[in-house]
Amino acid sequence: MKKNIQIESLPTLSLLEMAERKGTGHPDSICDHLAESVSIALCKYYLQEFGTVLHHNVDKALLIGGSSSPAFGGGQTIEPIEIILSGRATDEADGRIIPVQEIAESAAKAWISKNMRFLDHEKDVKITVKIKKGSNDLTELFRRFGQGEMPLANDTSFGVAFYPFSELETMTLKIERLLNAAKTKKLMPFIGEDIKVMAVNCGHIHYTVSIAMVDRFISDLSDYKSKIEQIKLFIRENLNPGAAELFINTADNYENGSVYLTVTGTSAEAGDDGEVGRGNRINGLITPYRPMSLEAVAGKNPISHIGKIYNRFCLLLCKAIVEQGLAEEAHAYIVSQIGKPIDEPQMLHLKLKNCKNEAELEDFAAAKLEKISSIWKKMLVTETPFEMMEPF
Repeated sequence: MKKNIQIESLPTLSLLEMAERKGTGHPDSICDHLAESVSIALCKYYLQEFGTVLHHNVDKALLIGGSSSPAFGGGQTIEPIEIILSGRATDEADGRIIPVQEIAESAAKAWISKNMRFLDHEKDVKITVKIKKGSNDLTELFRRFGQGEMPLANDTSFGVAFYPFSELETMTLKIERLLNAAKTKKLMPFIGEDIKVMAVNCGHIHYTVSIAMVDRFISDLSDYKSKIEQIKLFIRENLNPGAAELFINTADNYENGSVYLTVTGTSAEAGDDGEVGRGNRINGLITPYRPMSLEAVAGKNPISHIGKIYNRFCLLLCKAIVEQGLAEEAHAYIVSQIGKPIDEPQMLHLKLKNCKNEAELEDFAAAKLEKISSIWKKMLVTETPFEMMEPF
């Protein structure tokens, strides 16, 4: 079956670029992770109790920053962070009530406990769950999956992706992942989870890293400055960014003692707010020079919500095309129509660098589209929607 696949050559990219990565403890990332954790928890409950995933979209979450008083040697939180989890989910099936609110709150607390070392989910966080019953029309579209058929798209939307990453994009990911790795935290516990990396290539590469430093591990200003230099050396020794300039916490003012100290390792403790969809895209980066969807993928159901499925599909397809040697670089764009089978997009547009054989590539992409309904299974075994899964 023809899958409305269009193929053309990829134009030469600009030599100038920028990329951003918001780390685990950034307020926007926290919202994304919590929304996705709630979706995964609901999927697992639905599968266990009913043998199928029921309709839900819990892709709305808002973090309202609290207040704190950090200090060298250890400060204290004053007002808790407020988190509102919202969306829609099936709360009754086969005459049985589904404890959606309890599942959501439990999933959120479990994620915080596992990923935020110094954020007490009972004392430092107030969680409010406002998840309501799904609309009848979208629930009806979802039934097709429960009957073993190809799911119908529950939105008219699109997905985009590219692969491979540039050297700058790869290093941006590596810096944040290195600093938030479990081994790094044991070696340097003063590095908080709230890390943001901004990379710019304007003829010369600069990496600007913002790190929420944990106050209890820092004795004074001199110790703070020493630890910042220690982090710089650690990045260079482990990642070798070459001649690139590396900056950390550039808003610090040592003369007046104003530095980036936190009690819990996240800026959310003192007024920095967050929201689902304002952070990393499906590939873990924010890349304004590249194809990039504004879709908030976290928390959307992985069965029929095109805003999630098509973005994930494009990323996996681009990666598979390159790794199979069908092209050196791939960009993918795909768009749906609400109510149509998810394997029958209005268009799948591929832009390729040095495509070896267009006919073979079209057959390859069509074969991948036929497997699109199985992507959801891999999404349930990862804690985040922003990690590269193996090609399908």
